[in-house]
Amino acid sequence: MEEQRERPPHLLVTVVPYTVLAVLAVFTTVINPPEGTSPLASLGLCALTAAWMLGMFTLRPGWWDRPAVMGAYFAGLLALTAVLVARDPTFGFFTTAPYICAFAVLPWPWRMPAVAAVAVVAGLAMASNVDEPGPAGPAIHAVIIVGNIVIMVGLAWFLRADERERGELGRMNRLLAAALAENAELHDRLLLQARETGALDERRRMAREIHDTVTQGLIGIITQLQAAEGAREVPEEWHGPFEAVKGLARESLSEARRSVHALRPEQLETARLADALAGLAARCAALHGLDVQMTTTGTVRPMTADAEAVLLRTAQEALANVARHAGATRAGVTLSYLEDGIALDVRDDGRGFDPAATGRTGPGGYGLMIMRQRVEGLSGTLLLESEPGAGTGISAHIPTSPSGSHR
Repeated sequence: MEEQRERPPHLLVTVVPYTVLAVLAVFTTVINPPEGTSPLASLGLCALTAAWMLGMFTLRPGWWDRPAVMGAYFAGLLALTAVLVARDPTFGFFTTAPYICAFAVLPWPWRMPAVAAVAVVAGLAMASNVDEPGPAGPAIHAVIIVGNIVIMVGLAWFLRADERERGELGRMNRLLAAALAENAELHDRLLLQARETGALDERRRMAREIHDTVTQGLIGIITQLQAAEGAREVPEEWHGPFEAVKGLARESLSEARRSVHALRPEQLETARLADALAGLAARCAALHGLDVQMTTTGTVRPMTADAEAVLLRTAQEALANVARHAGATRAGVTLSYLEDGIALDVRDDGRGFDPAATGRTGPGGYGLMIMRQRVEGLSGTLLLESEPGAGTGISAHIPTSPSGSHR
C-alpha cells in the first residue's frame, strides 16, 4: 500500500527558504562580501536558486505528489546550495532549505540518503573555518562532517518513528470509528428486530385470543342453535329470528377468521408470499436501479404464518445487502415449494467476497446473523455462498412443520 503523507506546512516550505536566501544574499553581497568574489555572481546564483524553488515547487503545488519530480527538485536545490557554500561558507545557513525539502517533501526511505547528503554540505561549510596544519585539519573536517551526518540521520530516524507512531494511532482511530459505526448499525438492527419480533408476537397473541375466545364462542353459539332446531324445541314463530341469529353468528365467525388471517406482516396482509416477494423485488429494482427477477417453483401450498414472515424478512435483508454492499447489476429471488418444506434463494452478480478471509459473514454481517437467527428459530437452515468476483448467494430452507411454530 502506498504511504499516505501529509502535506508540509506552507510557510515552512516556501517562506522560510526564500527568507533565509534573501538575508544571506544581502549579507554576502552588501554587508560582508567575501574577498576575491564578485557580488554580482553571488546575486546571480541566489536569483537562480530562487527561480529553481519558484518554478519547481512553489508554483507547482500539484507536483508535490510526484516523488520523481520532487527528487529532481531536491537534487537541483542541493547542487545550487553546494555551489553557494563553495563560494562563501556563510551560505551554510541556507542548508536549511534542502533540509526542509528532505524532511518534509521526500518520501521514505529516500529521506535518509537525502539528509545525509545535506549534512555533508553543511559539514563542509562548518569545517571551512578550521585551519589546522598537518593531518589534524582533515581529521577535524572529517569529524565535523561525520558528526553532522550522524546527528541529522539520527534525527530523521527519530522523526520517522514518531511519524509511524502517529500513523498507527490514526489507523487505530479509523478502526475505532469504523467499529463504532458497525456497533451503531448493529444497535439499530437489533432495535428493529426487537420491534419486529414484538409486533409479530403481539399479532400472534391477538390471533390466538380471537381464535380461542371469539371464534370458538361463535362456533358454540351456532352449534347450540342448530341443536335446538334439530330437537324441535324452537316454536314456529321463532324460526325467523333463529335464522337471523344464525346468519349473524356465521357472518361474525367469518369476520373473526378474516381478522386472524390478517394478523400477519404488513406485506402479507393482502398478498400471498410469492406475490409479496414479487412486490419486494419490484420495489428494490425501482429504488436501486437493479435488474431483480422473481421466480416461483413447485406446487404452491399454504405455509405457517411464521415461515412466510421469516422468509419475507430474509428476502428483504438479503436484497438490502445486495443494494448496499454487492455492487451488483442483477439479482434473482427464487421461492421453491419442496416436498419437505419451502426454500428461498437470493443471488446477485456483484463483487462477492471470501467468507473465510473476512473472519465473519462478510459485508452486511450483522444482517446475515439476524437472518440466520430467524431461520434457525423455525428449525430451518441458512447458507451463504460467495467468492471474489463471482457474486453472493443466500439460501434459506424451512421444513414443512418446523418445531415451535404457531399456526
